[in-house]
Amino acid sequence: MTRGRLVVHAHFYQPMRVDPFTGELPPDPTAAPYRDWNERITAECYRPNAAQGSLAHASWDLGPTLSHYLADAAPDVLAGFVEADRRGGGRDAGPGIAQAFHHSILPFAPRHDRRTEIRWGLRDFEVRFGRPAAAIWFPETAIDLATLRVAAEAGVRGTVLAPWQADTAHLDRRAYRVDLGEGRHIAVAFYDGDLSSSVSFDASLTSDAHAFARERIAPRLSAPLADGTAPTIVIASDGELYGHHQHFRDLFLRALVDPAPGSPDRGFDVVTLASLLAEPANRPHPEIRIRERTSWSCHHGVLRWGAECPDVPDGRWKAPLRGALDRLSGAIDAVTEAFAAELPGLDDVWHARNGYVDVILGLVGADDYAAACLGPHSTADDRQRLATILEAQRWRLAMFASDGWYWDDPTRPETAQNLLAAARAVRMVDGLSGTRLEMRLLADLSVMRSPAMGIDGSTIYRHALAEVGQPPPQC
Repeated sequence: MTRGRLVVHAHFYQPMRVDPFTGELPPDPTAAPYRDWNERITAECYRPNAAQGSLAHASWDLGPTLSHYLADAAPDVLAGFVEADRRGGGRDAGPGIAQAFHHSILPFAPRHDRRTEIRWGLRDFEVRFGRPAAAIWFPETAIDLATLRVAAEAGVRGTVLAPWQADTAHLDRRAYRVDLGEGRHIAVAFYDGDLSSSVSFDASLTSDAHAFARERIAPRLSAPLADGTAPTIVIASDGELYGHHQHFRDLFLRALVDPAPGSPDRGFDVVTLASLLAEPANRPHPEIRIRERTSWSCHHGVLRWGAECPDVPDGRWKAPLRGALDRLSGAIDAVTEAFAAELPGLDDVWHARNGYVDVILGLVGADDYAAACLGPHSTADDRQRLATILEAQRWRLAMFASDGWYWDDPTRPETAQNLLAAARAVRMVDGLSGTRLEMRLLADLSVMRSPAMGIDGSTIYRHALAEVGQPPPQC
Protein backbone atom coordinates (compact mmCIF):
# COMPACT_ATOMS: atom_id res chain seq x y z
CA MET A 1 0.00 0.00 0.00
CA THR A 2 1.17 3.52 -0.79
CA ARG A 3 0.41 6.33 1.66
CA GLY A 4 -3.05 7.76 2.03
CA ARG A 5 -3.71 11.03 0.24
CA LEU A 6 -5.54 14.24 1.12
CA VAL A 7 -6.96 16.79 -1.32
CA VAL A 8 -8.12 20.14 0.05
CA HIS A 9 -10.09 22.00 -2.60
CA ALA A 10 -11.10 25.67 -2.35
CA HIS A 11 -13.78 27.11 -4.63
CA PHE A 12 -12.78 30.77 -5.16
CA TYR A 13 -15.56 32.80 -6.72
CA GLN A 14 -17.11 36.25 -6.66
CA PRO A 15 -20.26 37.19 -8.57
CA MET A 16 -20.04 39.82 -11.27
CA ARG A 17 -20.70 43.22 -9.70
CA VAL A 18 -19.87 45.56 -12.59
CA ASP A 19 -22.44 47.87 -14.11
CA PRO A 20 -23.19 46.17 -17.46
CA PHE A 21 -23.78 49.55 -19.11
CA THR A 22 -20.47 51.16 -18.12
CA GLY A 23 -18.22 48.24 -17.22
CA GLU A 24 -17.39 50.00 -13.94
CA LEU A 25 -17.56 48.50 -10.48
CA PRO A 26 -19.71 50.80 -8.31
CA PRO A 27 -18.63 51.52 -4.72
CA ASP A 28 -20.56 49.70 -2.02
CA PRO A 29 -20.79 51.35 1.43
CA THR A 30 -21.77 48.03 3.04
CA ALA A 31 -18.19 46.82 2.45
CA ALA A 32 -16.65 49.60 4.57
CA PRO A 33 -13.91 50.32 5.34
CA TYR A 34 -13.17 49.05 1.82
CA ARG A 35 -14.51 50.53 -1.40
CA ASP A 36 -16.47 47.43 -2.38
CA TRP A 37 -16.82 43.76 -1.49
CA ASN A 38 -14.36 42.58 -4.13
CA GLU A 39 -11.69 44.80 -2.63
CA ARG A 40 -12.53 43.70 0.91
CA ILE A 41 -12.51 39.98 0.19
CA THR A 42 -9.29 40.36 -1.77
CA ALA A 43 -7.64 41.94 1.27
CA GLU A 44 -9.04 39.40 3.73
CA CYS A 45 -8.72 36.23 1.66
CA TYR A 46 -7.20 36.20 -1.81
CA ARG A 47 -4.08 38.25 -1.10
CA PRO A 48 -3.02 36.47 2.12
CA ASN A 49 -3.57 33.03 0.64
CA ALA A 50 -1.64 33.95 -2.49
CA ALA A 51 1.18 35.44 -0.43
CA GLN A 52 1.55 32.56 2.05
CA GLY A 53 2.22 29.87 -0.54
CA SER A 54 -0.70 27.67 0.52
CA LEU A 55 -2.16 27.63 -2.99
CA ALA A 56 0.74 25.59 -4.35
CA HIS A 57 -0.33 22.70 -2.11
CA ALA A 58 -4.12 23.05 -1.96
CA SER A 59 -6.36 22.49 -4.96
CA TRP A 60 -8.62 25.30 -6.15
CA ASP A 61 -10.66 26.83 -8.92
CA LEU A 62 -10.66 30.56 -9.62
CA GLY A 63 -13.93 31.80 -11.10
CA PRO A 64 -13.59 33.78 -14.35
CA THR A 65 -15.58 36.75 -13.00
CA LEU A 66 -13.10 36.85 -10.10
CA SER A 67 -10.00 36.37 -12.23
CA HIS A 68 -11.20 39.23 -14.47
CA TYR A 69 -11.48 41.50 -11.43
CA LEU A 70 -8.07 40.48 -10.08
CA ALA A 71 -6.41 41.03 -13.46
CA ASP A 72 -7.60 44.65 -13.43
CA ALA A 73 -7.62 45.60 -9.74
CA ALA A 74 -5.07 43.28 -8.08
CA PRO A 75 -2.71 41.83 -10.70
CA ASP A 76 -0.19 40.90 -8.01
CA VAL A 77 -2.76 38.59 -6.42
CA LEU A 78 -3.59 36.94 -9.72
CA ALA A 79 0.15 36.52 -10.31
CA GLY A 80 0.31 34.72 -6.96
CA PHE A 81 -2.32 32.23 -8.11
CA VAL A 82 -0.45 31.70 -11.38
CA GLU A 83 2.85 31.14 -9.60
CA ALA A 84 1.19 28.73 -7.15
CA ASP A 85 -0.17 26.70 -10.05
CA ARG A 86 3.28 26.56 -11.63
CA ARG A 87 5.02 25.54 -8.40
CA GLY A 88 2.29 23.05 -7.51
CA GLY A 89 2.78 20.87 -10.56
CA GLY A 90 1.78 22.81 -13.65
CA ARG A 91 0.41 21.22 -16.78
CA ASP A 92 -1.44 18.02 -15.81
CA ALA A 93 -1.02 17.93 -12.02
CA GLY A 94 -1.20 21.60 -11.01
CA PRO A 95 -3.51 22.72 -8.20
CA GLY A 96 -5.68 24.94 -10.40
CA ILE A 97 -8.77 23.75 -12.25
CA ALA A 98 -11.22 25.69 -14.42
CA GLN A 99 -14.75 26.89 -13.64
CA ALA A 100 -17.70 27.42 -15.97
CA PHE A 101 -17.79 31.10 -16.83
CA HIS A 102 -20.88 32.83 -15.40
CA HIS A 103 -21.69 30.55 -12.46
CA SER A 104 -25.05 29.63 -13.94
CA ILE A 105 -26.90 26.43 -13.08
CA LEU A 106 -26.02 24.44 -16.19
CA PRO A 107 -28.73 21.74 -15.97
CA PHE A 108 -31.27 24.54 -16.57
CA ALA A 109 -29.44 25.81 -19.66
CA PRO A 110 -29.95 24.79 -23.28
CA ARG A 111 -27.13 22.76 -24.79
CA HIS A 112 -25.56 25.63 -26.74
CA ASP A 113 -25.36 27.70 -23.53
CA ARG A 114 -23.74 24.86 -21.61
CA ARG A 115 -21.19 24.55 -24.37
CA THR A 116 -20.37 28.27 -24.32
CA GLU A 117 -20.17 28.52 -20.53
CA ILE A 118 -17.80 25.56 -20.32
CA ARG A 119 -15.65 26.61 -23.26
CA TRP A 120 -15.39 30.18 -21.98
CA GLY A 121 -14.37 28.90 -18.56
CA LEU A 122 -11.71 26.63 -20.06
CA ARG A 123 -10.40 29.44 -22.25
CA ASP A 124 -10.21 31.85 -19.31
CA PHE A 125 -8.15 29.30 -17.39
CA GLU A 126 -5.83 28.66 -20.32
CA VAL A 127 -5.20 32.36 -20.84
CA ARG A 128 -4.62 33.09 -17.16
CA PHE A 129 -2.46 30.05 -16.36
CA GLY A 130 -0.80 29.26 -19.66
CA ARG A 131 -2.01 25.67 -19.82
CA PRO A 132 -5.22 23.73 -20.47
CA ALA A 133 -7.26 22.69 -17.45
CA ALA A 134 -7.56 18.98 -16.72
CA ALA A 135 -10.70 19.41 -14.62
CA ILE A 136 -13.52 21.86 -14.05
CA TRP A 137 -15.73 23.04 -11.20
CA PHE A 138 -19.40 23.19 -12.14
CA PRO A 139 -21.21 26.12 -10.47
CA GLU A 140 -22.84 24.88 -7.26
CA THR A 141 -21.58 21.47 -8.53
CA ALA A 142 -24.95 21.35 -10.33
CA ILE A 143 -24.76 18.58 -12.91
CA ASP A 144 -26.62 16.12 -15.06
CA LEU A 145 -25.36 13.68 -17.66
CA ALA A 146 -25.96 16.12 -20.50
CA THR A 147 -23.71 18.70 -18.84
CA LEU A 148 -21.00 16.13 -18.18
CA ARG A 149 -21.13 15.07 -21.84
CA VAL A 150 -20.67 18.66 -23.03
CA ALA A 151 -17.72 19.04 -20.68
CA ALA A 152 -16.11 15.81 -21.86
CA GLU A 153 -16.55 16.87 -25.49
CA ALA A 154 -14.63 20.06 -24.63
CA GLY A 155 -11.73 18.01 -23.25
CA VAL A 156 -12.56 18.06 -19.53
CA ARG A 157 -11.30 14.93 -17.80
CA GLY A 158 -12.68 15.32 -14.29
CA THR A 159 -14.60 17.22 -11.63
CA VAL A 160 -15.49 17.16 -7.93
CA LEU A 161 -18.99 16.55 -6.55
CA ALA A 162 -20.82 16.20 -3.24
CA PRO A 163 -21.24 12.66 -1.87
CA TRP A 164 -25.04 12.84 -2.16
CA GLN A 165 -24.66 13.38 -5.90
CA ALA A 166 -23.55 9.77 -6.27
CA ASP A 167 -26.29 7.25 -6.98
CA THR A 168 -25.15 4.92 -4.21
CA ALA A 169 -25.29 4.76 -0.44
CA HIS A 170 -21.64 3.74 -0.10
CA LEU A 171 -18.56 5.47 -1.46
CA ASP A 172 -15.01 4.28 -1.13
CA ARG A 173 -12.32 6.90 -0.59
CA ARG A 174 -11.17 7.00 -4.20
CA ALA A 175 -11.88 8.62 -7.58
CA TYR A 176 -14.59 7.17 -9.84
CA ARG A 177 -15.58 7.43 -13.48
CA VAL A 178 -18.99 8.17 -14.99
CA ASP A 179 -19.87 6.51 -18.30
CA LEU A 180 -21.22 9.17 -20.67
CA GLY A 181 -21.91 6.92 -23.65
CA GLU A 182 -20.28 6.86 -27.08
CA GLY A 183 -16.95 5.89 -25.55
CA ARG A 184 -16.71 8.98 -23.35
CA HIS A 185 -16.33 9.14 -19.59
CA ILE A 186 -15.38 11.67 -16.94
CA ALA A 187 -13.56 11.15 -13.65
CA VAL A 188 -15.26 12.29 -10.44
CA ALA A 189 -13.96 12.83 -6.91
CA PHE A 190 -16.66 12.93 -4.24
CA TYR A 191 -15.64 15.03 -1.28
CA ASP A 192 -15.97 13.86 2.32
CA GLY A 193 -19.17 15.45 3.62
CA ASP A 194 -18.32 15.26 7.34
CA LEU A 195 -14.83 16.71 7.07
CA SER A 196 -15.87 19.36 4.57
CA SER A 197 -18.70 20.43 6.84
CA SER A 198 -16.34 20.58 9.82
CA VAL A 199 -13.87 22.76 7.95
CA SER A 200 -16.64 25.04 6.72
CA PHE A 201 -18.81 25.45 9.80
CA ASP A 202 -17.21 24.14 13.00
CA ALA A 203 -14.54 26.52 14.26
CA SER A 204 -14.02 24.43 17.41
CA LEU A 205 -12.70 21.52 15.34
CA THR A 206 -10.45 23.60 13.12
CA SER A 207 -8.62 25.87 15.53
CA ASP A 208 -5.59 23.58 15.30
CA ALA A 209 -4.71 22.21 11.87
CA HIS A 210 -2.22 19.69 13.24
CA ALA A 211 -4.77 18.24 15.67
CA PHE A 212 -7.37 18.15 12.89
CA ALA A 213 -4.96 16.25 10.66
CA ARG A 214 -3.95 13.87 13.43
CA GLU A 215 -7.39 13.20 14.94
CA ARG A 216 -9.81 13.62 12.04
CA ILE A 217 -7.94 12.85 8.83
CA ALA A 218 -5.16 10.36 9.59
CA PRO A 219 -7.46 7.66 11.07
CA ARG A 220 -9.54 7.65 7.87
CA LEU A 221 -6.43 7.16 5.76
CA SER A 222 -4.69 4.54 7.86
CA ALA A 223 -6.09 1.40 6.20
CA PRO A 224 -6.01 0.42 2.52
CA LEU A 225 -9.17 -0.08 0.51
CA ALA A 226 -10.48 -3.60 -0.11
CA ASP A 227 -8.46 -3.92 -3.31
CA GLY A 228 -5.26 -2.83 -1.57
CA THR A 229 -5.09 0.68 -3.03
CA ALA A 230 -4.42 3.72 -0.89
CA PRO A 231 -7.46 5.69 0.26
CA THR A 232 -7.94 9.36 -0.63
CA ILE A 233 -10.00 11.99 1.16
CA VAL A 234 -11.22 15.15 -0.53
CA ILE A 235 -12.22 18.20 1.52
CA ALA A 236 -14.07 20.89 -0.42
CA SER A 237 -15.31 24.31 0.67
CA ASP A 238 -15.76 27.88 -0.48
CA GLY A 239 -12.35 29.50 -0.84
CA GLU A 240 -13.60 32.66 0.86
CA LEU A 241 -13.82 30.62 4.06
CA TYR A 242 -10.05 30.98 4.40
CA GLY A 243 -9.76 34.50 5.76
CA HIS A 244 -13.04 36.21 4.86
CA HIS A 245 -15.89 34.13 6.26
CA GLN A 246 -13.56 32.95 9.03
CA HIS A 247 -10.75 35.29 10.04
CA PHE A 248 -7.33 33.64 10.32
CA ARG A 249 -8.66 30.48 8.65
CA ASP A 250 -6.05 31.09 5.93
CA LEU A 251 -3.48 30.11 8.55
CA PHE A 252 -5.34 26.86 9.18
CA LEU A 253 -5.25 26.11 5.45
CA ARG A 254 -1.53 26.75 5.26
CA ALA A 255 -0.78 24.49 8.21
CA LEU A 256 -3.08 21.76 6.89
CA VAL A 257 -1.67 21.54 3.37
CA ASP A 258 1.92 22.63 3.99
CA PRO A 259 3.10 21.78 7.52
CA ALA A 260 6.24 23.56 8.69
CA PRO A 261 9.62 21.83 8.31
CA GLY A 262 10.26 19.55 11.25
CA SER A 263 6.57 18.83 11.89
CA PRO A 264 5.80 15.20 12.79
CA ASP A 265 4.97 12.97 9.86
CA ARG A 266 1.20 12.66 9.63
CA GLY A 267 1.20 9.39 7.69
CA PHE A 268 -0.45 10.77 4.55
CA ASP A 269 0.42 13.03 1.62
CA VAL A 270 -1.32 16.15 0.34
CA VAL A 271 -1.98 15.94 -3.42
CA THR A 272 -3.84 17.92 -6.04
CA LEU A 273 -7.27 17.12 -7.37
CA ALA A 274 -5.88 16.74 -10.87
CA SER A 275 -3.42 14.06 -9.76
CA LEU A 276 -6.20 12.18 -8.00
CA LEU A 277 -8.46 12.28 -11.05
CA ALA A 278 -5.74 11.11 -13.44
CA GLU A 279 -6.65 7.57 -14.44
CA PRO A 280 -3.81 5.02 -14.43
CA ALA A 281 -3.65 3.11 -17.71
CA ASN A 282 -3.48 -0.24 -15.95
CA ARG A 283 -6.25 0.40 -13.40
CA PRO A 284 -9.26 2.48 -14.53
CA HIS A 285 -11.35 4.15 -11.88
CA PRO A 286 -14.41 2.08 -10.91
CA GLU A 287 -17.63 3.21 -12.59
CA ILE A 288 -20.42 4.96 -10.75
CA ARG A 289 -23.74 6.57 -11.61
CA ILE A 290 -24.65 10.10 -10.64
CA ARG A 291 -27.94 11.54 -9.43
CA GLU A 292 -29.26 13.86 -12.10
CA ARG A 293 -29.87 17.59 -11.50
CA THR A 294 -28.21 17.68 -8.09
CA SER A 295 -25.89 20.20 -6.42
CA TRP A 296 -23.66 20.67 -3.38
CA SER A 297 -25.47 23.48 -1.56
CA CYS A 298 -29.04 22.22 -1.81
CA HIS A 299 -30.16 18.70 -0.92
CA HIS A 300 -33.29 19.21 -3.01
CA GLY A 301 -31.54 18.92 -6.35
CA VAL A 302 -31.54 22.24 -8.17
CA LEU A 303 -34.85 23.51 -6.83
CA ARG A 304 -33.19 26.43 -5.06
CA TRP A 305 -32.45 28.07 -8.42
CA GLY A 306 -35.70 27.49 -10.23
CA ALA A 307 -38.63 26.61 -8.00
CA GLU A 308 -39.88 26.48 -4.44
CA CYS A 309 -37.25 24.89 -2.25
CA PRO A 310 -37.89 23.79 1.38
CA ASP A 311 -34.67 25.59 2.41
CA VAL A 312 -36.22 28.98 1.53
CA PRO A 313 -39.24 30.32 3.48
CA ASP A 314 -41.02 31.59 0.34
CA GLY A 315 -39.49 30.78 -3.02
CA ARG A 316 -42.55 31.38 -5.18
CA TRP A 317 -40.76 34.21 -7.00
CA LYS A 318 -37.99 31.96 -8.36
CA ALA A 319 -39.87 30.09 -11.08
CA PRO A 320 -41.44 33.27 -12.54
CA LEU A 321 -38.02 34.95 -12.65
CA ARG A 322 -36.45 32.00 -14.43
CA GLY A 323 -39.41 31.77 -16.79
CA ALA A 324 -39.14 35.47 -17.67
CA LEU A 325 -35.43 35.24 -18.39
CA ASP A 326 -35.82 31.97 -20.29
CA ARG A 327 -38.40 33.60 -22.57
CA LEU A 328 -36.18 36.62 -23.06
CA SER A 329 -33.26 34.32 -23.83
CA GLY A 330 -35.25 32.47 -26.47
CA ALA A 331 -36.34 35.72 -28.10
CA ILE A 332 -32.79 37.10 -28.15
CA ASP A 333 -31.58 33.85 -29.69
CA ALA A 334 -34.26 34.07 -32.40
CA VAL A 335 -33.14 37.61 -33.28
CA THR A 336 -29.50 36.48 -33.18
CA GLU A 337 -30.11 33.68 -35.67
CA ALA A 338 -32.20 35.91 -37.94
CA PHE A 339 -29.48 38.55 -38.10
CA ALA A 340 -26.74 35.95 -38.47
CA ALA A 341 -28.51 34.48 -41.51
CA GLU A 342 -28.21 37.87 -43.21
CA LEU A 343 -24.49 38.27 -42.55
CA PRO A 344 -22.41 37.03 -45.50
CA GLY A 345 -19.47 34.84 -44.55
CA LEU A 346 -20.77 33.78 -41.14
CA ASP A 347 -20.95 30.00 -40.99
CA ASP A 348 -22.19 29.44 -37.43
CA VAL A 349 -23.13 32.23 -35.03
CA TRP A 350 -22.94 29.90 -32.01
CA HIS A 351 -19.41 28.90 -32.94
CA ALA A 352 -18.65 32.62 -33.21
CA ARG A 353 -20.12 33.13 -29.73
CA ASN A 354 -17.92 30.36 -28.32
CA GLY A 355 -14.85 32.26 -29.50
CA TYR A 356 -16.08 35.68 -28.38
CA VAL A 357 -14.53 35.08 -24.97
CA ASP A 358 -11.26 36.31 -26.48
CA VAL A 359 -12.88 39.73 -26.87
CA ILE A 360 -14.06 39.66 -23.24
CA LEU A 361 -10.55 38.73 -22.12
CA GLY A 362 -9.07 41.60 -24.12
CA LEU A 363 -7.06 39.40 -26.47
CA VAL A 364 -8.66 40.85 -29.60
CA GLY A 365 -10.86 43.83 -30.41
CA ALA A 366 -14.55 43.35 -31.19
CA ASP A 367 -14.22 44.68 -34.74
CA ASP A 368 -11.18 42.52 -35.49
CA TYR A 369 -12.98 39.47 -34.12
CA ALA A 370 -16.06 40.18 -36.20
CA ALA A 371 -13.83 40.60 -39.27
CA ALA A 372 -12.22 37.22 -38.60
CA CYS A 373 -15.67 35.62 -38.39
CA LEU A 374 -17.06 37.31 -41.52
CA GLY A 375 -14.04 37.18 -43.78
CA PRO A 376 -11.89 39.76 -45.56
CA HIS A 377 -14.70 41.30 -47.63
CA SER A 378 -17.00 42.18 -44.73
CA THR A 379 -18.35 45.71 -44.44
CA ALA A 380 -18.00 47.92 -41.39
CA ASP A 381 -21.78 47.77 -40.94
CA ASP A 382 -21.82 43.97 -40.96
CA ARG A 383 -18.96 43.83 -38.48
CA GLN A 384 -20.75 46.24 -36.17
CA ARG A 385 -23.95 44.23 -36.31
CA LEU A 386 -22.16 40.99 -35.47
CA ALA A 387 -20.21 42.63 -32.66
CA THR A 388 -23.46 43.99 -31.20
CA ILE A 389 -25.17 40.60 -31.41
CA LEU A 390 -22.28 38.86 -29.69
CA GLU A 391 -22.02 41.47 -26.95
CA ALA A 392 -25.76 41.13 -26.32
CA GLN A 393 -25.24 37.38 -26.06
CA ARG A 394 -22.52 37.96 -23.48
CA TRP A 395 -24.99 39.74 -21.19
CA ARG A 396 -27.78 37.31 -22.00
CA LEU A 397 -25.58 34.57 -20.57
CA ALA A 398 -24.65 36.71 -17.55
CA MET A 399 -28.29 37.18 -16.54
CA PHE A 400 -28.44 33.52 -15.46
CA ALA A 401 -25.77 33.73 -12.72
CA SER A 402 -26.88 31.46 -9.88
CA ASP A 403 -26.57 34.18 -7.21
CA GLY A 404 -29.77 35.84 -8.45
CA TRP A 405 -31.85 32.89 -7.25
CA TYR A 406 -29.92 31.69 -4.22
CA TRP A 407 -31.26 33.94 -1.48
CA ASP A 408 -34.68 34.45 0.10
CA ASP A 409 -35.83 37.59 -1.73
CA PRO A 410 -35.41 39.10 -5.22
CA THR A 411 -34.83 42.62 -3.90
CA ARG A 412 -31.24 41.67 -3.02
CA PRO A 413 -28.35 43.07 -5.12
CA GLU A 414 -27.58 39.65 -6.64
CA THR A 415 -30.97 39.53 -8.40
CA ALA A 416 -30.62 43.19 -9.39
CA GLN A 417 -27.32 42.31 -11.07
CA ASN A 418 -29.03 39.61 -13.14
CA LEU A 419 -31.77 42.04 -14.13
CA LEU A 420 -29.23 44.67 -15.16
CA ALA A 421 -27.51 42.08 -17.35
CA ALA A 422 -30.90 41.30 -18.89
CA ALA A 423 -31.54 45.01 -19.44
CA ARG A 424 -28.19 45.46 -21.17
CA ALA A 425 -28.82 42.49 -23.47
CA VAL A 426 -32.43 43.35 -24.34
CA ARG A 427 -31.72 47.01 -25.00
CA MET A 428 -28.90 46.14 -27.38
CA VAL A 429 -31.16 43.74 -29.27
CA ASP A 430 -34.16 46.10 -29.34
CA GLY A 431 -31.91 48.90 -30.57
CA LEU A 432 -30.48 46.74 -33.32
CA SER A 433 -33.65 45.05 -34.54
CA GLY A 434 -36.47 47.41 -33.62
CA THR A 435 -38.15 44.73 -31.48
CA ARG A 436 -39.88 45.52 -28.18
CA LEU A 437 -38.59 42.63 -26.13
CA GLU A 438 -38.08 44.80 -23.07
CA MET A 439 -41.84 45.35 -22.85
CA ARG A 440 -42.42 41.61 -22.98
CA LEU A 441 -39.81 41.16 -20.25
CA LEU A 442 -41.59 43.68 -18.03
CA ALA A 443 -44.90 41.88 -18.50
CA ASP A 444 -43.31 38.55 -17.58
CA LEU A 445 -41.57 40.03 -14.53
CA SER A 446 -44.82 41.54 -13.26
CA VAL A 447 -46.06 38.10 -12.11
CA MET A 448 -43.06 37.77 -9.77
CA ARG A 449 -43.44 39.26 -6.29
CA SER A 450 -40.98 39.94 -3.48
CA PRO A 451 -41.99 38.10 -0.27
CA ALA A 452 -40.32 40.75 1.88
CA MET A 453 -41.35 43.97 0.10
CA GLY A 454 -44.51 42.96 -1.74
CA ILE A 455 -43.40 44.69 -4.96
CA ASP A 456 -43.49 42.93 -8.32
CA GLY A 457 -40.60 42.05 -10.59
CA SER A 458 -41.15 44.89 -13.05
CA THR A 459 -40.79 47.37 -10.17
CA ILE A 460 -37.61 45.63 -9.01
CA TYR A 461 -36.31 45.88 -12.59
CA ARG A 462 -37.04 49.62 -12.76
CA HIS A 463 -35.39 50.19 -9.37
CA ALA A 464 -32.26 48.35 -10.54
CA LEU A 465 -32.01 50.57 -13.62
CA ALA A 466 -32.51 53.72 -11.55
CA GLU A 467 -29.72 52.69 -9.16
CA VAL A 468 -27.18 52.77 -12.01
CA GLY A 469 -28.63 55.91 -13.62
CA GLN A 470 -30.22 54.22 -16.63
CA PRO A 471 -33.49 55.55 -18.11
CA PRO A 472 -36.69 53.65 -17.36
CA PRO A 473 -38.25 51.40 -20.00
CA GLN A 474 -40.10 53.31 -22.73
CA CYS A 475 -43.64 52.00 -22.86
